[in-house]
Amino acid sequence: MDRELVGGLGVLLMIVFLFLRIPVAFALLLVGWCGITILRSTGAADAVLSADTFGTLLTFDLTTIPSFMLMGYIAYVAGFTKEVYDSARLWFGRLPGGLAAASTLGCAAFAAVSGSSLATSAAMGKIAVPEMLRRGYDKGLATGVVAASGTLGSLIPPSVLMILFAVFTQQSIALLFIAGILPGAFSAFVYITMILIRARINPSLAPGMTERISLRRKLYALKGSWAIGLLFILVMGGIMLGVFTPMEAGAIGASGAFLIALLAGRLSVEKVKMAFSDTLRQSAAIFAIIFGATVFTRFMALSGLGQYLAEIATSVSDQATPVIIALSVIYIILGTFIGPIEIMLITLPVVIPIVQSYDISLIWFGVIMIKYLEIGLITPPLGFNVFMLSSVVGRAVPITTIFKGVMWFLAMDVVTLGILIAVPSITLFLPDLYDTWMSYLRNADLSSIEAIRLWITGDLP
Repeated sequence: MDRELVGGLGVLLMIVFLFLRIPVAFALLLVGWCGITILRSTGAADAVLSADTFGTLLTFDLTTIPSFMLMGYIAYVAGFTKEVYDSARLWFGRLPGGLAAASTLGCAAFAAVSGSSLATSAAMGKIAVPEMLRRGYDKGLATGVVAASGTLGSLIPPSVLMILFAVFTQQSIALLFIAGILPGAFSAFVYITMILIRARINPSLAPGMTERISLRRKLYALKGSWAIGLLFILVMGGIMLGVFTPMEAGAIGASGAFLIALLAGRLSVEKVKMAFSDTLRQSAAIFAIIFGATVFTRFMALSGLGQYLAEIATSVSDQATPVIIALSVIYIILGTFIGPIEIMLITLPVVIPIVQSYDISLIWFGVIMIKYLEIGLITPPLGFNVFMLSSVVGRAVPITTIFKGVMWFLAMDVVTLGILIAVPSITLFLPDLYDTWMSYLRNADLSSIEAIRLWITGDLP
């Protein structure tokens, strides 16, 4: 049997296992081990299982996952996320659609410290949806905006998906984080623009608040947003300036969130236990999937399926655009019934050789892939974010209403994706700037802190 055929059958078997609801980690492990046994031997499969998997799990880059997740959970239990939403609500609430716009900003803020789409949707669903329903918002819009904006948790750094993409494709986590900033902000801007235009045309869809909010109260509310802003600037500013690595940034972000919450009197023993417990639970699930994905990745490499498909793709077309469009459709469909982490780790061994055959930047493609996965999270019939939000709001809003509500946002996501594909500089501008900065530091033989000091004093050469 040809090795490429074995690889193809392995991918199909994985999809069957997922439909049968077999835990993803075990499905990856089983298919990978059996595939390596068929292509090589039982001894080779056992060697991969005993050596390669633990080697991957011991990769220092993966320590950023629990660190950033802990930062997000501490920020959530301390109430920092709610304060950002409350501040945005006071500033934009009187506009038609203002509360929905505030919800998008709240999701973006939580995304900046959580790294998880599902966590963002769940957290903001508890905070924002009841407020919008109480103010007479259309139920579809009130829930749709949170389900869709929650996907920003995967795109706005720090992002768990970006970390996994970087580790499995051997790319820079720092560059991927930096590359996600402008696309994430642009996605939020497109959502807010659509919301305000729709509410302007039909004010009954999202009525503005009737109460008048004084400027003093608005300014006072901003003080509640400083914690999230400080954490984001600390983490991403430090990475962009080269002051510390993403691994160090994760530890600094988690420590900073804990210290800020402690000094603000926002922590209790129960809240700390909750934050650590949720972090451990989510991290364990992710690392179990990584364990299985490592074996599956080795199987795909041995099968040569990715390279085989790359050769077919390049023989059909020498242009990258048709391939990107085809991948867009495939990923969006997969996202309707498979979780984003699972999709990424299953498909990367097959897709990356195809992408590389067209000399496409993997940093750019990483952001585009995450945008694919975001769209899949709200695409019917099995949009994960929609079901997550439905479990939060309960019977207050039927799930069919939530799906109807996300349709406008789904359309905006397609528009955003098209623009990001057509204009790669939106994604690559900041990474190129970062590369220039780091090259300057190397050539000038300066540390980041020394260069910043010289810039402040005006002595930078």
